[in-house]
Amino acid sequence: MSEIQPITLVDLLLAALVMVALAAFCRPWSRKSASGLLTSMGRMALQLTLLGLVLQAIFDNVALHWVALVSVVMMLAAGHEITARQRWRGPRLREFRTGLISMVSGSFLLTLLALLVIIQHDPWYHPRYAIPFLGMMLGNTMTAIALSINRIQEGAHQQQARIEARLALGEPWHRAIHEIRRDGIHQGTLPVINMMAAAGIVSLPGMMTGQLVAGADPATAVSYQILIMILIAAGATLGILLATRMTVRQLFDDRERLRLDQYRKIE
Repeated sequence: MSEIQPITLVDLLLAALVMVALAAFCRPWSRKSASGLLTSMGRMALQLTLLGLVLQAIFDNVALHWVALVSVVMMLAAGHEITARQRWRGPRLREFRTGLISMVSGSFLLTLLALLVIIQHDPWYHPRYAIPFLGMMLGNTMTAIALSINRIQEGAHQQQARIEARLALGEPWHRAIHEIRRDGIHQGTLPVINMMAAAGIVSLPGMMTGQLVAGADPATAVSYQILIMILIAAGATLGILLATRMTVRQLFDDRERLRLDQYRKIE
């Protein structure tokens, strides 16, 4: 197995300068995009640096309670990110609960399935497998769920008069918003479909690339990548179905009235 070529701080600063230059070009057209790129880059670097230190400590002291603690923090952060990405902001606790439940159902349970039934490493909770798998599941499922919820809320506000007219004609709430929920499911699953369709032809997925760089056998890298992509697709789909069901129900009260007055638009 070949030795991995180390990346120095100078190398990272050079890559960061490229991003700074591109953000400067974006600034005349969109200050928000430019500042967002730089802020996200800084946040990403800080978060990954801290995560690397935490993982090093956990790898040196493998224990279920430490892996569980990191997993809980990751899921709570993902639930917060789903709420923060919405253009229409409703009751924060309710939206956080929706995101967290759909994330746990879509990512955590399938990660457990992979660790306990498919990989069967001893111990099954070893952080070298558990945390990367959960991280990849959460990242992709989080994006899919956020897109679905945002599309449903946006569609409900755009078609408010149409939905209320259908309710006035006697249609139940779930029929009045059926098309919008369908659009939300489509919006969320589209990135997952594109990810699988392009894998191996247009792009080399991240997990496979990392294993190849680390010197793994290509056949092993491919099998792991196929496994994680199937789990990501399944987790994202399950999370989307739960999130869209909970979201559309929250748009109506117990008397099946559309209650968009509880939402405010985030500019």
